[in-house]
Amino acid sequence: MTEVVHTPRVFSGIQPSGGLTLGNYLGAIKRFVDMQESGIETLYCMVDLHAITVWQDPADLRHNTRELAAGYIAAGLDPAKSILFNQSQVSAHAELGWLFSCVARMGWMKRMTQFKDKAGKNAENASLGLFGYPALMAADILIYHSTHVPVGEDQKQHLELTRDVAAKFNHDFGVDFFPMTEPVIEGAATRVMSLRDGTKKMSKSDPSDAARINMTDDADTIAKKIRKAKTDPDALPSEAKGLEDRPEARNLVNIFAALSDQSVDAVLADVGGKQFSEFKPMLVDLAVEKLSPISAEMARLMGDPAEIDRILGQGSARARKIANPILEKTYDIVGMIRS
Repeated sequence: MTEVVHTPRVFSGIQPSGGLTLGNYLGAIKRFVDMQESGIETLYCMVDLHAITVWQDPADLRHNTRELAAGYIAAGLDPAKSILFNQSQVSAHAELGWLFSCVARMGWMKRMTQFKDKAGKNAENASLGLFGYPALMAADILIYHSTHVPVGEDQKQHLELTRDVAAKFNHDFGVDFFPMTEPVIEGAATRVMSLRDGTKKMSKSDPSDAARINMTDDADTIAKKIRKAKTDPDALPSEAKGLEDRPEARNLVNIFAALSDQSVDAVLADVGGKQFSEFKPMLVDLAVEKLSPISAEMARLMGDPAEIDRILGQGSARARKIANPILEKTYDIVGMIRS
């Protein structure tokens, strides 16, 4: 069998579940923008079908989908350069998701740690969608024959399952149709931690708003949260190894590095020996400079929801032009009569 060389294509998505944070920006959206400029075709999605694996208020879901789209655009994703769309407008995602639910094995799904984390002790009452959504995630990626997916470390397991699904489908039907998608995990702050506890991931669900920077926060709020961020009494080291066992210090240095497009070592070469009383004002200035224009532009965009809907509609039409032929070929491989 001749190996198929797939055209490079990037896909990724975020659930529109509300509360976009600095973690979403540095861990995902900022990297989406960087990859947009790489010359490779890029598709970025609001994965609203995934959001409803747990109950969502319909009005909130609509608002959150638009807010996420506004965040994408305000951060630098250009609808003329990248395809921006919401998942439910491209039915091929759900159709391929069903086909892949017949390819994926129960044992694979039971190993997914995110289901265990989200369902907790109440797994028997969790939705079937929450259990099976990795098959839909595989479909999200492979319906575009995506070759690269920028993801955080917590999504790496799902990328491995996507590769397993692609390999099993190709093997079962004797084809080389779906690519072996590669995860792209890079950057100084692919996992941003809480400002109040450097051992916990920054989360919109944290009871304390001071634990996170929201992408809707204004300049004064950003500055206040960084000034109050938990630190330790020691000076900053000159090398990254000096941040071991200093989770809060490591988190703030990682954030500075990511916002300034530097490595951690490059940052520490400049600030090593400084106390946090000197470093925090530097981080405040940098964060306000980089983030407050994004929050302001998000607010402006959210003032015109019809324009956001128009952008998503156009993006969805472009996405369907790529996805539908791949779906039809998949049905043909499986042996389904479509006419």
